[in-house]
Amino acid sequence: MTYKTALLKRKVEQVAMFPFVFLGKIYGKLNPLKTKTSFFLFFSGADLGGAVKVNADIAECIRKKDPLVIFSKKPKNNGYKYLFAGFNLVDLRNRIDNKAYHFVNFFYRGVLAEWINSSEKPVVFGGECLFFYKVIPHLKREVLRIELCHLDTWFPYSIGFIDLITHRIFSTTKLMETVKEQYGENKIDKAFYKRLSFIENKIDIPAYKEIDNEKLEVIFVGRGAPQKRVHLISAIAAKANEMNLPAHFSFIGDVENVIDVNNLPFCKFYGNVKDENLMKSIYQQSDVLILTSAYEGLPLVVMHMMAYGKVIVSTAVNSIPDYVKHMQNGLLITETEDDKIVRQGVELLQLLIKDPALKKTFGQKSRQMAIEKFSGEVFCKAYREILLTGKC
Repeated sequence: MTYKTALLKRKVEQVAMFPFVFLGKIYGKLNPLKTKTSFFLFFSGADLGGAVKVNADIAECIRKKDPLVIFSKKPKNNGYKYLFAGFNLVDLRNRIDNKAYHFVNFFYRGVLAEWINSSEKPVVFGGECLFFYKVIPHLKREVLRIELCHLDTWFPYSIGFIDLITHRIFSTTKLMETVKEQYGENKIDKAFYKRLSFIENKIDIPAYKEIDNEKLEVIFVGRGAPQKRVHLISAIAAKANEMNLPAHFSFIGDVENVIDVNNLPFCKFYGNVKDENLMKSIYQQSDVLILTSAYEGLPLVVMHMMAYGKVIVSTAVNSIPDYVKHMQNGLLITETEDDKIVRQGVELLQLLIKDPALKKTFGQKSRQMAIEKFSGEVFCKAYREILLTGKC
């Protein structure tokens, strides 16, 4: 969608929904927020996933400012709900995420807009949340509106709101470059480029512990989403088993939705892991993280495994090659066809099996990069700078 088309679509929608938004604003005025705040954080929800963890980290950085967290999408597992404990929370998921009663969604846009507009020096933040875009057209121009992007999924849609977004933050430089290309294609005014910035995600850096496994311990961590292509990892595991390679595979996440786990009795399936101590133990005891995604931002699991000094074996997509350098601190799958991805994945694992010293060399280099780039102190300083002062 072009900028002009997206802008026209937004304005037509605003006219159509006006009566419901207006009613919402009246309701919001008659029922003001009980706990006053200047910070409004729009998140889809608390399902397990890297983007949700980043949202929670950002909220934690400004916890002392008593931000209001707004959830807008029906939960699938709510696995990270505990990360938002203690925050002021407005959970609209069961009210507005319903196509049959979409006018209710319009109504709450008005309610939230009234609450925000009535606040002192309000700051609105959207973390990969569609409802954020729906609300910002109804805000006063002086409201600070900040967007965080992990993936390019919404770029064709969000371009229709760039005149309303004060700052656009990207978790990878490649994403920011993609937007610059989009701006160039749409002949966007150069002033909008100044609103773009890049901030690394954060992780806790654990103590280093060298592991000596009899077999190469390979793990996949992630959702059973189509872009993760878990069926390719299961095929790699099956091929390794067929070849009697000294390698063991474990899957963490809801992968049973996309592969038949009964066909892989030689693998371990944890399901969704909510216990942080168990997750840390899995990271610590593994050797390799394997990903065969069709596209990625920079997954938190990659950052975690780098911090633990482990080897990343991944398809060379999006921002992965910016952090995983082939034969330097990890291994990249460059093939693009399914059968070739499987074959190359097995070959790269064989390389680590035949030369165990590579595991340590790659792992140490990855850990050093994680220490330099992903610390919590650097992360919070960058977000506070924008959220509290408005400086990009």
